[in-house]
Amino acid sequence: MRASHLTGAVAAVVLGLALTACGGSKDMSAEPVTSTAAPMPMSMPMSAPSTAATTGMFAGLNGKNVAGTATITGDAVELADFSSDEGPDLHVYLTKGTTEADVKGGVRLGAVTYDKAAQRFTIPAGVASAEYTHLVVHCDKALAVFGAAQLGR
Repeated sequence: MRASHLTGAVAAVVLGLALTACGGSKDMSAEPVTSTAAPMPMSMPMSAPSTAATTGMFAGLNGKNVAGTATITGDAVELADFSSDEGPDLHVYLTKGTTEADVKGGVRLGAVTYDKAAQRFTIPAGVASAEYTHLVVHCDKALAVFGAAQLGR
């Protein structure tokens, strides 16, 4: 037997063993393989991107009290069981940290109400929330970070 035939025979045996291992314990060799399904097209449409939620728990910073849960799903940010110390000009930001510089480089989502437990914000078009690590409650008038939720991925 020539080497190329021997190599082909060994490859066929290895492939057969691998397929048997994937098929479970049932002996499939006695059953004919038939299919009534339509042939699959060469290119399948891509499914929609995953809208898995990203969450984080708020904690107060700089001597302030902030509590609740932040959830990002797609372009929506939802606050649940939210509460904060009162401030004259509170806003929520997507940021890459919790410093004033991080807030300045972040994305302002809107005014947040300190005593409203459920709130919703929309992430502006073109902003990839996955690029940010925190959701920060910031008093714009006092230039003070009240609290933040680190976003889990």
